[in-house]
Amino acid sequence: MFIRKIGIDLGTANTLVYIPKKGVVINEPTVVAISLENNRILAIGDEAKKMMGKAPDSISVIRPMKDGVIADYRITQAMLRYFIGKVLNRLRFLRPDVMISVPAGITSTERRAVVEAAVKAGAKNAYIVKEPVLAAIGAGLHINEPVGNMIIDIGGGTSEMAVISLGGIVSCASVRVGGDKINQSISDYIRKKHNLSIGDKTAEIVKIKLGSALPQKEEISLKIKGRDLVGGLPKIVEIKSNEITEAISEQLREIVKTSKIVLQSTPPELIADIMDKGMVLSGGGALLNNLDNLLTESTGVSCRIAKDPLLCVAKGTGMALENLDIYKRSIMSKK
Repeated sequence: MFIRKIGIDLGTANTLVYIPKKGVVINEPTVVAISLENNRILAIGDEAKKMMGKAPDSISVIRPMKDGVIADYRITQAMLRYFIGKVLNRLRFLRPDVMISVPAGITSTERRAVVEAAVKAGAKNAYIVKEPVLAAIGAGLHINEPVGNMIIDIGGGTSEMAVISLGGIVSCASVRVGGDKINQSISDYIRKKHNLSIGDKTAEIVKIKLGSALPQKEEISLKIKGRDLVGGLPKIVEIKSNEITEAISEQLREIVKTSKIVLQSTPPELIADIMDKGMVLSGGGALLNNLDNLLTESTGVSCRIAKDPLLCVAKGTGMALENLDIYKRSIMSKK
């Protein structure tokens, strides 16, 4: 079967590729390994992530997306070419239509950079759509109806909140807080409290196993390994779940504060709809324990987690590509 349409969720932490009628066919880290000697790309995705924190000085392992936008244009273009080529296999002479998610607050210059990177990577047409819109479509919200829908999408680099009605964004805000900043908060806390230096991968494991947006009555603990900052030797420390709640509280306050700003700038009629239907949480950050409960307590509006929150944006690209006529009001297109 010829692949004519490809949806790409180009995230700060992970890149997902969606093909209509097939679903998510690629889910790999947005990571690239480069040889510093000749500036050659050595690995992309899963292979590159395996090198993180373990590469010699001659190899640089980087994330070309920062806070949801392109930080390194050349490498992002190479990465897009890799993912598009992986989907097309040997049929590279076919130039598919490609839809890419972008943050709601993206500038026109950043938008052009994404379009140009996609076309140079092999796209016939590049469609770019704001991430909250795609997340809402992927979460199954009926965004084209005259009804208020509120989506909170928490990714690796940014958290975006938007109220959508009649296919367009009525009010939105984004904060540069996501999975990466939460991981960093955990690393910083463990460094200060336990004099232990840990890597990004360990911080991620701690977040997944112990992380909770609200303190827990029955605490759980985890033993982690790192380097003792006093003696410089390997050390094992036991961390408790409520310590992690304390460590990430400042980042979560930013997410709550931004959600309140969006609600405060939403017209009364749409607020009534949102109170009836509740807010919807998507993105990898939605998997943090009790985040939905924290948002409900803080705003007074019920909050629920979307089905398959990690896949919402990718699924949204596929659904929008299959129904371009229906979603054309929500889509910006450039060749």
